[in-house]
Amino acid sequence: MPELPEVEVVRHGLAPAVSGATIEAIEVYDERSLRRHPGPAEDFIERLTGARLDSAVRRGKFLWLPLLDAAGEPAEALVVHLGMSGQVLLRQRGAEDGPLTRIRLDIAHPEHGPLRLNFVDQRIFGSMAIDALLPTPDGAAGGYGSAQPSIPSQVAHIARDPLDAAFDDRLFLRRLAARRTTIKRALLDQTLVSGIGNIYADEALWAARVHYDQPTEHLGPRRARTLLAEVRTVLRRALEEGGTSFDAQYVNVNGASGYFSHSLRAYGQQGRPCERCGGLIVRVQFMNRGSHYCPRCQRVRSRASLN
Repeated sequence: MPELPEVEVVRHGLAPAVSGATIEAIEVYDERSLRRHPGPAEDFIERLTGARLDSAVRRGKFLWLPLLDAAGEPAEALVVHLGMSGQVLLRQRGAEDGPLTRIRLDIAHPEHGPLRLNFVDQRIFGSMAIDALLPTPDGAAGGYGSAQPSIPSQVAHIARDPLDAAFDDRLFLRRLAARRTTIKRALLDQTLVSGIGNIYADEALWAARVHYDQPTEHLGPRRARTLLAEVRTVLRRALEEGGTSFDAQYVNVNGASGYFSHSLRAYGQQGRPCERCGGLIVRVQFMNRGSHYCPRCQRVRSRASLN
């Protein structure tokens, strides 16, 4: 599933093309990609036709395009959920739609002219939906890419991500210490911290020398702060390399792959020596997926650190 870096790469690519653009036509090829929209395809098409887009915004793994009302204020948003294999590809109007295109938006930009956005989804777990924008509880911007203090109702339960300027470190660390779970489960809980999926959880835990099954109550404040810092480092490094691509499902708006897969030190490295201590990286079953770690230098600690 695309995680924060992959979704941010998409958002960054879309922003100049959609900001100030008008949606002129919509084609829905597969209504399954409207599963989160509160209405049929006809409603989706009618409400979007002629709508003006304000920007491209992201929180964690979630992406939305605010829609401007008659007064020029964002009241609703087109929410894009990439699911497991969703892509948003930016194309010229004359480009042929591929067989996996589920929704097509023809837009007109005042500077870039006529363009096309294709929502492509092989496994059809992703979706597009029009959703109401709600005020953020803390009054800060809803997500990266806009200063507007609003967020779609479908995304309102999602916590801020560690790269968000309004992310509250102390609040996160306090909530983490209060959890009675294990650390990787906590990192994957999007209501606690968003944007972190299996790949970047494994990479940050390896960098911080924390075992994936470490109880949160025994992590300790010092190691928790170190882990948060490593999460940020890993996410920023992945962004610099365009995200992680293992196959053609993970691409930017132009169809190009990211290169962070070449920098992975734990995820997918089972059977290879740990770069830090030389022990072999192993993969174990975890929540219907895998956890990758070094048993030699990532060990469960039974007591919390005192500092």
